[in-house]
Amino acid sequence: MRPSQPRLAPLPADQIPEEIRKYTGSGPGQPVLNIYATVARHPKLAKRWLVFGSHVLGKSTLSARERELVILRTGHLCKSAYEWGQHVRIGKAAGITDAEIQRIMEGPDAPGWAPFDAVLLRSADELHSDSCISDATWQALAARYSEQQLLDLIFAIGQYTLVCMALNSLGVQLER
Repeated sequence: MRPSQPRLAPLPADQIPEEIRKYTGSGPGQPVLNIYATVARHPKLAKRWLVFGSHVLGKSTLSARERELVILRTGHLCKSAYEWGQHVRIGKAAGITDAEIQRIMEGPDAPGWAPFDAVLLRSADELHSDSCISDATWQALAARYSEQQLLDLIFAIGQYTLVCMALNSLGVQLER
């Protein structure tokens, strides 16, 4: 069971330091997503985590669509309602269809995936279950991805696994 209430309440927006707020995409007086408002309770951690998260989410060498496929699969595997809920919206904006969103829950062997999309989902599955990408999956990834993309893929899946662990354990609730 996941907590149905926050274990640490999100900070009110006016209590979030500006150096943290700048990474959240919300200006002064605007609401801040619960994930950021919760982690802001530890400003030093939040600042460093947000710098890394900004790379994974916005400066990565992966396409937005490919990044969102693995984030959504990771959110599903980690049973994180918050992560899933936020990234369905982001994934759709990156070009993931409603049918693909449903298929992400079925996994890489579901009918209808383009071959490389299935490889991406499989990489998330393998990292989730074994903390290592298999040789076969690695070869399929390396046939298309640069070294930087391979690193960005691993770190994106790892980042969102960490985020899901925090969201699930802290009981961060979806915005209403």
